[in-house]
Amino acid sequence: MIRFNQFSLARGVKPLFEATTFALNPGEKAGLVGANGAGKSTLFSVLRGELHADAGDFSLPPAWRIAHVAQETPAAERSALDYTLDGDAALREIEMCMAAAEAAHDGETLAHAHTAFADADGYTAPARAEALLLGLGFTLAQTRESVASFSGGWRMRLNLAQALMCRSDLLLLDEPTNHLDLDAIVWLEDWLHRYPGTLVVISHDREFLDSICNVTLHLENRQIKRYGGNYSQFEILRAQQLALQQNAYEKQQKTVAHLQSFIDRFKAKATKARQAQSRMKALEKMELIAPAHVASPFTFEFRVPDAAPNPMLVMEDVRCGYRSHSGNDGDQGNDGAEIPILDAVSLSIQNGQRIGLLGANGQGKSTLVKTLAGTLAPLSGSMRQGRGLKIGYFAQHQLETLRPDDSPLAHLARIAPQAREQELRDFLGGFNFSGDMASASIAPFSGGEKARLALALIIWQKPNLLLLDEPTNHLDLETRHALTMALAQFEGTLILVSHDRHLLRASTDQFMLVAHHRVQPFDGDLDDYRDWLLEHAAQARSAAKAAAAETTDSATNGAGARRDQRRQEAQTRQKLAQLKKPLQTRIAKIEKDMEALNAKKSTLDAFVGDPASYTPEMKAKLSATLAEQGSVQARLAALEAEWLEAHEELEQIGEQAG
Repeated sequence: MIRFNQFSLARGVKPLFEATTFALNPGEKAGLVGANGAGKSTLFSVLRGELHADAGDFSLPPAWRIAHVAQETPAAERSALDYTLDGDAALREIEMCMAAAEAAHDGETLAHAHTAFADADGYTAPARAEALLLGLGFTLAQTRESVASFSGGWRMRLNLAQALMCRSDLLLLDEPTNHLDLDAIVWLEDWLHRYPGTLVVISHDREFLDSICNVTLHLENRQIKRYGGNYSQFEILRAQQLALQQNAYEKQQKTVAHLQSFIDRFKAKATKARQAQSRMKALEKMELIAPAHVASPFTFEFRVPDAAPNPMLVMEDVRCGYRSHSGNDGDQGNDGAEIPILDAVSLSIQNGQRIGLLGANGQGKSTLVKTLAGTLAPLSGSMRQGRGLKIGYFAQHQLETLRPDDSPLAHLARIAPQAREQELRDFLGGFNFSGDMASASIAPFSGGEKARLALALIIWQKPNLLLLDEPTNHLDLETRHALTMALAQFEGTLILVSHDRHLLRASTDQFMLVAHHRVQPFDGDLDDYRDWLLEHAAQARSAAKAAAAETTDSATNGAGARRDQRRQEAQTRQKLAQLKKPLQTRIAKIEKDMEALNAKKSTLDAFVGDPASYTPEMKAKLSATLAEQGSVQARLAALEAEWLEAHEELEQIGEQAG
């Protein structure tokens, strides 16, 4: 067990923790959340034994092995696979012992080392390391390439693979999804669900936290408060606590009322499509948790755009890509060899559409957005923009176009020379650039502050078509929430690339899949996309196994052995069907119970969300309802855990079939 007892710690003159107490049990998976500068990274340093208490104490079992993701990667010539294998330090020690015994012709020591190697699963280690790398997006060929050949983002994936390779009791992950695409995030979640040790993760990806964590540690006011449940459950509990404070209640009611009016309008025109219904649920959830963000440092909203054309933009048989001579993505030259990324793209962007682009990194999402934005010329085909189209384009490389010596005020004045300074200052204040900060050089600003400024500059210009390529990469949870709230109520047209699934759910109501050089509609929501990814990964594994089995079969046993194998497989399938049936019955019952509890929860949520419930006469009923709401939430969480466990058993049975 990890215990912090009356723990206090300061960095320099700044106290980060003051007499805080909490504990984590073995096997728990905790999300560590709090504002930037609250002490999340410092807490990791304490857990790794690098910092010690100024007062109070901290303890964890002395035999525990701790794994964390290194922040630096040596530009080594060793292969990605060898670098990943280095994560299993115990195995590497055994290998060194084997090499030393062999060199010394020490047969007895060598025999013991071989036994230890087998006990440590040494013979399967390369295959396990390879599976980690493939899951994180590397190709089979890349696993053999040197570490030095990879860029910074891919080296961080290597460091993550090395940490996952370590046989640890405590795994510390700091923003593990930052350098991953959605496909790799889905794989990582699946891996972490099966991780048997204790996990502490810092992340600004709320869906990742919701999927992985069963405990939330909230850092605020120099305290670490433990909440049972994932991030969304923490928000609801915190919202309930804040809603009971009258001064906070009045402010949050305005936010809820504003969002409610938008939800009502969206409901009126929402289709029955799964994507639209998925967004409806996300918006209703945002309304429920609005009180948890009353103390947010800032909120903002998009200005109502001017009239927009329809269609806004049309692409006909467009080939998107680059030319080999180009020094940068925006080079519009016509000479040089073509490097096509997407073929035969035909799109008609209609006014009011809200499209999320899905697909793995490198498939062409950013290329498509650049082509739509006009910063990358099409290789062939035609594009037409409607009269009055005003594009607001945000991408990570745009932060580099900000002038480090200029202030936020100077940046805004450059695009709004006619506006009064006070008007510009008022606008920037809405993005938390107030007072001296508005007129200070942006050189020392963090990535998140620069991203906020880039968004503010776009919003000032009142675009009617927003093209956003990973807008949340540098943003903390509160800023992401503010952006999600603003985008949810944006009146214009939106095309969004993001690995933040909460943002995608709340902001978009249709998806397009960018894969295999094509752009095509994806008929489903993000849960369907996750299932599609996992199914394709399983099919790829099965195909690889089948190919290997076929090769071995034909080389050794011939046609007779194949007939025997098919007969055995038929018998196995029959046995598996018998094993699956009780599990499937159990899952059906759990789902029925969950449906009933969700209906009850909706009734309780409606009561808690009603302003009339906060009058003095209703105080006792409100307290009882909040308690019942917590009980229902806990029962739902337990049922979800049972449901997941049953599905994992089903998957294990399915794997036996493979």
